[in-house]
Amino acid sequence: MRPSVRGVLLDHNQRLILFRRTVPGRELYWTVPGGHVEPGDGSLEDTLHRELLEELGATVRAVTRLATVSYPYEGKVKTQHLFGCRLVSMDPALRSGPEFSDPSRGIYEVERVRLERAEITSRKVIPPAVAGYLSGRVAALPRLIG
Repeated sequence: MRPSVRGVLLDHNQRLILFRRTVPGRELYWTVPGGHVEPGDGSLEDTLHRELLEELGATVRAVTRLATVSYPYEGKVKTQHLFGCRLVSMDPALRSGPEFSDPSRGIYEVERVRLERAEITSRKVIPPAVAGYLSGRVAALPRLIG
């Protein structure tokens, strides 16, 4: 199973950027932007920059490796590398990829949430391993990210 990267992204006002996901046939959930490592990606950080540009039209700075989480998924083990970063710019017009060209993938709405544990625990953030990391460290993120 290909590993993934996730961008724990803080905006200029120290808010966390999440996707609110509305997918046909699924319960509403939230997730941290990111995605799978592709064969052409040179490194995990390259994957992070590519994914944030595709999903948010975002450029970032102060990329900081935070954690790696693994959990069972579809009979295998899924690994996600979490990187903290700070938003430089975001232009939704630059979003691209199958997330935005295939209506069956649902809606990706950007939400900015305060760095408070209740902001994570009051939402269904998936995967649970990422939600657990965030809820335990959300207040410390500004110090953890360069």
